[in-house]
Amino acid sequence: MTDAWVALEPGADPVKRVADLRRAYDAYLTAGRVEAPVRPVVADSWRRSARALVSPEGVAGIELDDDALTTYRESHPLARVMPLIRELTSGYAMDGDHLVAVCDSHGRLLWVEGPPTTRRRAEGMNFVPGARWSESAAGTNAPGTAIAVDRPVQVFAAEHFRRPVHPWTCAAAPIHDPATGRVLGAVDITGGDRLAHPHSLAFVAAVARAAESQLALLAPTTPTTGSVRLTALGRNEALLLTEGRTLRLSRRHSEILVLLAHRPEGVGGDELLMELYEDESVTPVTLRAELSRLRHLLGRDLLRSRPYRLAALVDTDFGAVTRRLASGTVTGALSAYAGPLLPASMAPAVVRLRRRLTDQLRAALISRGDPGLLADWAYSPWGEDDLPVWRALAGALPGAQRPAALARIRELDGWQGA
Repeated sequence: MTDAWVALEPGADPVKRVADLRRAYDAYLTAGRVEAPVRPVVADSWRRSARALVSPEGVAGIELDDDALTTYRESHPLARVMPLIRELTSGYAMDGDHLVAVCDSHGRLLWVEGPPTTRRRAEGMNFVPGARWSESAAGTNAPGTAIAVDRPVQVFAAEHFRRPVHPWTCAAAPIHDPATGRVLGAVDITGGDRLAHPHSLAFVAAVARAAESQLALLAPTTPTTGSVRLTALGRNEALLLTEGRTLRLSRRHSEILVLLAHRPEGVGGDELLMELYEDESVTPVTLRAELSRLRHLLGRDLLRSRPYRLAALVDTDFGAVTRRLASGTVTGALSAYAGPLLPASMAPAVVRLRRRLTDQLRAALISRGDPGLLADWAYSPWGEDDLPVWRALAGALPGAQRPAALARIRELDGWQGA
């Protein structure tokens, strides 16, 4: 196979491949053994699905009902590019065998469009608006796996982790915020075996790129004078948007800007040294050299000294989460939270900020007790080992959905007691 992301190489017999995949699928479920012709991307996804305790016989759960779905998707950034997506995919959507779907970054389907007969068939596996198709909740599938690996992917027949999805084939590609690089969701085409072709994967990737370009065009072309935005959640290297430029910062420069953005009044040199370096033997000369390089990168007008401070107010993604929490908008806060603040940083100030934001958001989620929000956190990379959230989730879930959460709690209890 020439492209590991394409489900079926040109010239392959789809009937034989389906039979081979079914045998390999059964071997994995019964013995945990991955056999040919399972692709590495699929094998890795099966393992993640198994670790998340996804039931092979289950169907996707519906997390957003009609009213909540309408409100949520009308305010979602991808709503602005849905007319373009519909225009580009109309040929697929009008084909009797295919559906076009768009999900958010949590794998929740926001739009599912296509012929009524095909939509009714898809209802049998809950491939409907409001259902959660993230990989951790619904197993291997194109939209969920595309978000998990952050690239376009096809999933064919028995490559799906859940048996009810085996009659279907899908191709999906993630859509990113052009300003921050954050995944906003994915666009997906779902249908029959004919989708298992390199053309469909290339097509859905092109639709995602077109959507990203449209989002960039819809953004303000001229930033407000002095407007600066810092994106540091879920990233080890922050992005700074200033004067129409997007700069990828080094890890140390990321730490400096996070601290200065958090302290707009400024920080003295001695304090900044202690807040940035674990090693007390680091000298002020080292810090001054870093600040000199940062000033050269940003321009002398943005970074001031005595005390060190930023000349403009900086809009930060971690600040947005804090503001939404303060206003009681827990759903909005979680939506804006793309992961821990500079997760690899050990700078004392960043560690404190990261822990404080995580603790505040976790406490708000537990207090709210909404199973959908708790699941968003528990099934995220940063929440998969969060025992208090898993316990809150188990208490909030209806009885039929509780066993998987309880099993995860027992597993985490065992690790912490070992």
